[in-house]
Amino acid sequence: MHMADALLAPSVAATMYVASGAVAGICVKALKKDEDMAKLPTMAVTAALVFAGQMINYTIPGTGSSGHLCGGMLLSALLGPQAGFLSMVVILAIQCLFFADGGLMALGANCWNMAFYGCFIGYYLIWKPLMHSRLFAGKKNAARVKIALSSVLGCIITLQMGAFSVVLETSASGVTELPVGTFVGIMQPIHLAIGLVEGLITAAVLLFIYEARPELLTELDEGTEKAKSRCSLKTTLAILTAVVVVVGGGLSLFASGNPDGLEWSMFGNSEAGYSENMGLDEEAYGISSKTADAAEAIQEKTAFLPDYAFSGSDSAAGTSVSGLVGSAIVAGAAVLICMLGGFFRRKKSCHG
Repeated sequence: MHMADALLAPSVAATMYVASGAVAGICVKALKKDEDMAKLPTMAVTAALVFAGQMINYTIPGTGSSGHLCGGMLLSALLGPQAGFLSMVVILAIQCLFFADGGLMALGANCWNMAFYGCFIGYYLIWKPLMHSRLFAGKKNAARVKIALSSVLGCIITLQMGAFSVVLETSASGVTELPVGTFVGIMQPIHLAIGLVEGLITAAVLLFIYEARPELLTELDEGTEKAKSRCSLKTTLAILTAVVVVVGGGLSLFASGNPDGLEWSMFGNSEAGYSENMGLDEEAYGISSKTADAAEAIQEKTAFLPDYAFSGSDSAAGTSVSGLVGSAIVAGAAVLICMLGGFFRRKKSCHG
């Protein structure tokens, strides 16, 4: 669901930058407790896990489309909404700048669509209430069921909100090739299927963490039976790190080649025998602007592994290297952002 610059007018893109930037600023300011700093290793590993997971597009059967993990629900369930949102911003910014995945002018919109809803709506309206609810009270596996239910519902609902935001943003931009009613009618159903798969993946990861190290999960109700820690924190993070390496460096080679939900909605996949959907011309759609041209020029200079591959090469090694290098950069950048927040907080306290 990474939007390209051609889908946005500069004014809409600027508005979304302001919205996402304001949320990010609030999040940095909120990272002021010692326990937030204690989450740095978990933040690094889980951010890298989401980056690697986003490299694997999974096929949506019978459609000619594919989807990939967004990760907002997963990160907020482990880190809380503020650290989760900042981690998502880091992931999306690195994808944009170093891998040319999503437009630079559209980065603010992509952060809002893919991170805000999962991290904040998913956390405060779905994850937290369900985890503290009396649902399945007295049942042996109450916590496990609530984790799975929250994951699936959260991913489905927040991805629907993100997909609808894409429609609103393109409509506000005056992209006449994308009539609102038709676009909604195609975007929402395909992202319903994509959200369901993401929910199942998120549930599987969170249930593993619950079994291995339950205290890593946020909002576990004290009245709910908790699993006993089966692994130390180091072991749990080592296992997740190994998953990052396997997924980013190996399984990413087997990602679906079908267009993702947004591309599929606009262009279809008639070459593979599926619907044309809106049947737009990939070479000439949307709107152009000097701002978008300038953003594209910057991306061409910063993206050292465009489209997760070596420039001018079809070698599979480029995908593996992209997965491993990108995951490492994301892990380091996520920690740096969190540490900077703590640094500025301490500096302000000293002057105060």
